[in-house]
This record gives sequence, C-alpha cells and structure tokens, in this order.
Amino acid sequence: MKSFKLLFLLVLVFALVAFVLQNQALWPVRFLWLVGEVPGIILLLLTAAAGFIVGITVALLIKSGNKQQ
Repeated sequence: MKSFKLLFLLVLVFALVAFVLQNQALWPVRFLWLVGEVPGIILLLLTAAAGFIVGITVALLIKSGNKQQ
C-alpha cells in the first residue's frame, strides 16, 4: 500500500509539473484593489502550494482530534 501511495503521489506531481510548464503566459489578475498581470506558472505554483498546505493542515487537525477522543 505504501508503494501505491508513493506512485500515486509521483504521478500527481508529474501531472502538476506538466500542467504548470504548459501555462507560462501572462494572466490578468485582480485582487481587491490590485490589478496586474502575473505569469501563469507563478499563479499555478502558489495555488498548488496553498492547496497542499490546507490539505496537510486539515489532515493534522483531524488526526489530532481523533487522539483526544
């Protein structure tokens, strides 16, 4: 099971890298009062990193909640 998880993670990372590298054009961005253009590669990497951090945080919170019961 451990090797399956590792293989699955590697496939996801490879797919993310391929997707990010194919989207390097400038994208218009509007956030609150800020307006500008940012390379797509930066937006995708920031979004992926934020999703990873949120996923790890939720997993740790659920795991710590189970230990307290």
